[in-house]
Amino acid sequence: MQMEFGELIGWAISLLSIVVTLVFGLVKLLLAQFEKRLVERFDAQDQTREAANQRWENNFDKVLERQDKDAQAVQELDRAFLRFKAELPVEYVRREDWVRGQSVIEAKLDGLALKFENILLSAQKGTRHD
Repeated sequence: MQMEFGELIGWAISLLSIVVTLVFGLVKLLLAQFEKRLVERFDAQDQTREAANQRWENNFDKVLERQDKDAQAVQELDRAFLRFKAELPVEYVRREDWVRGQSVIEAKLDGLALKFENILLSAQKGTRHD
């Protein structure tokens, strides 16, 4: 069998186009699989990111809730302290005030003791002084 040069080139071009078509088909198949795997990876990353975001949101909600409770506790403590400050002058006496009051009482007792002593001395002498 003898082929002419033109036929040989025709067959070579046909064979080459088949090979090129097969190569392009394989490359396209590989790229489609690569893209499919990338999409799967990105979807998995998105799901993981969403789960992490949800966890962070829950944690932040708990922190904000705890902060609100702490703010309420501070408010109650502030009110209690203000009540304590208001009741303090009524309920408690300062040391200086107590000492001053005690000194007045002791001075009055000393005065009474001196009067009783004078009365007793004058009764012993028989004279009476008012």
